[in-house]
Amino acid sequence: MKILIYGINYAPELTGVGKYTAEMAVLLASRGHDVRVVCAPPYYPEWRVGEGYASWRYQHETRDGVAIWRAPLWVPAHPSGLKRMLHLASFAATSLPLLVRHVLWRPHAVMLIAPTLMCAPGALMLARVTRARAWLHIQDYEVDAAFDLGLLKSSLAARVARWVESALLRRFDAVSSITRQMSERATTKGVDASKVVCLPNWVDVATIFPLTRPSEFRRLLGIPDDRKVILYSGNMGAKQGIETLADAAVALAARTDLTFVFCGSGAAKEDLRQRCAGLTNCVFLPLQPLDRLNELLNLADIHVLPQRGDAADLVMPSKLTGMFASGRATVAMARRGTALYEAVAPRGVVVPPDNLKALTAAITALTNDAERRAALGKAARVYAEQTLSPESTIRTFEERLAMLLREVGGKRDKLYKRGKGGTPSFAARPSGAAARRRRKPATAEEAAPD
Repeated sequence: MKILIYGINYAPELTGVGKYTAEMAVLLASRGHDVRVVCAPPYYPEWRVGEGYASWRYQHETRDGVAIWRAPLWVPAHPSGLKRMLHLASFAATSLPLLVRHVLWRPHAVMLIAPTLMCAPGALMLARVTRARAWLHIQDYEVDAAFDLGLLKSSLAARVARWVESALLRRFDAVSSITRQMSERATTKGVDASKVVCLPNWVDVATIFPLTRPSEFRRLLGIPDDRKVILYSGNMGAKQGIETLADAAVALAARTDLTFVFCGSGAAKEDLRQRCAGLTNCVFLPLQPLDRLNELLNLADIHVLPQRGDAADLVMPSKLTGMFASGRATVAMARRGTALYEAVAPRGVVVPPDNLKALTAAITALTNDAERRAALGKAARVYAEQTLSPESTIRTFEERLAMLLREVGGKRDKLYKRGKGGTPSFAARPSGAAARRRRKPATAEEAAPD
């Protein structure tokens, strides 16, 4: 099946939406689908275009078996609310020619990854012209986040933006998100419940796993084995509420048995450094490559996942899956009833958002209780192994997409076969590059690479 994935973020970005979009594309390609991607050059979370890429020209590459077209965009050095909107709008505009280019390819499905919803008109246009199914996958509710987190403040703009958002969401054939609460939120915006799907983020438990020895980062950073490490790893941005963790480092500065490690990048990093200036219990690291991620996550005795209270169920921190898989104790800041609370509470410690006293108390209690840390880490690991499988999410996507195609007849391609007992089952028909990999080329010209 031909699937076009359309979203601003993609590999080699190491954190956030780009990581999961790339993994989804590669997984779908490995299952026989012909997958193409329209995205921007990597820039997140540093807000700087990565080496080897350009922000001002179109680029094409093949990465992990997936064909990728990158559109230029404007990347502000210091993103504010308005600058972020212009940044997203620039990609929505420059990516349109790439969508037009794929009209003749005639995808069976066009999957838009939000953010950014500004790309929805283009995605819907391509789907309608090619008679493909239009799927919206929401990693962040960007409109709600922009206003609820104070990035944009005009009440008139909020009403207009939410009306436009609702109108766009209702036009997709399927709308998915990464938690039950975030998926249900789509129905409050006018999406029919029959269109809503939950596609959780995942983790490869074979890549992220508990080490039986101390992490190499202890030696590299000169952290003694008897000192407890409080780790935050990921984007340092407005939605994280990471300033509360910096305040906890200040509050616990007198404890010589604790080291706070902040690993990542983002718009709030410099403010974080200023808050921790002069503290001897804080260490800062840049984002680490994927092949170092397991060592990094195993550096933690306690993972901390801060989150602002007003970000509840607008976003679900993507870093949580790796934290669980590493088998280390987790402290998260979340309100009761939110998806983050429900994920962490049975296998970690949850404290109220923006509550410094509760956070320092939780860190102190876990620091002094090795047995509880071990028990929570083990429970988190079991949950990751049993629940956070990438195959489960991809299978759900395939099955729902198969149903959507069946509803419109599926006449363009023989995508279905009758299963045992007469039950309809989905059979992906490889096409394009995927098909050529599965059969011997008939001619020398066919054997040549694309």
